[in-house]
Amino acid sequence: MTNTKQSSKALASKAASTLNDPSASKVQKSLAASVLSQSSTGNQTSSEMETKASEVLKSSKYSDETKSFAASVLSQANKAR
Repeated sequence: MTNTKQSSKALASKAASTLNDPSASKVQKSLAASVLSQSSTGNQTSSEMETKASEVLKSSKYSDETKSFAASVLSQANKAR
């Protein structure tokens, strides 16, 4: 099943900047990579990324930008899972 949802161009642009930011955390970079991979393809969020994104959204230690990546990743998850 292909994913018909895609990351917005604005969020994909932020994600690309994050991947090039040496001070970005590992979690932020992995979410950014997932956002980018879903920006122009039918790629779908993996169950591992769903879990990671969910944990980020539940935590108060992550930035708003990291949470926006997490929200985008979750919005593109497989609803059947």
